[in-house]
Amino acid sequence: MVNLSSSSVSPSTKTHPHDSFAITIAPLSLEEAYSLADDQANGAIVLMSGTVRNQTDGIPVEYLEYQAYQPMAIAIFNSIAAEIRRQWQDVNRIVIHHRVGKLKIGEISVIVAVGCPHRGEAFAACRYAIDTLKHNAPIWKKEWFEDGASTWVSIGACEQDDSNNC
Repeated sequence: MVNLSSSSVSPSTKTHPHDSFAITIAPLSLEEAYSLADDQANGAIVLMSGTVRNQTDGIPVEYLEYQAYQPMAIAIFNSIAAEIRRQWQDVNRIVIHHRVGKLKIGEISVIVAVGCPHRGEAFAACRYAIDTLKHNAPIWKKEWFEDGASTWVSIGACEQDDSNNC
């Protein structure tokens, strides 16, 4: 397994000791993300997983291919976590993991998990993390359609309300 994780963040970027950031070709694990977000001070863990769906705008999709500029993506994940802690100071743990490579229908492409004493803050912080990641992280996906056509989509081009099927 190749795991391109927060260990490659530049020395000037401070990562919270209990957070976990990764860009990886390996399948993502809901159980692992939940465990990494778990803490005895938590009253809630909110976990969001993004999966590869079988269509875009009604056009059948065969699979997706993800690419990322890993050092910058990890730095963006770290800045997302820093902003979360600024807005919701009780957050204990933040997990942001994203896959790269070829993903089949139903596979998990991204997991965000936030552990916090209260559910309201955990939900808000998790939503902030995925929305900000989609707009700011240098991650691209190529949609491969059943008819053989393909198109690259910048995750940053996605709308916050997910209206354009990102």
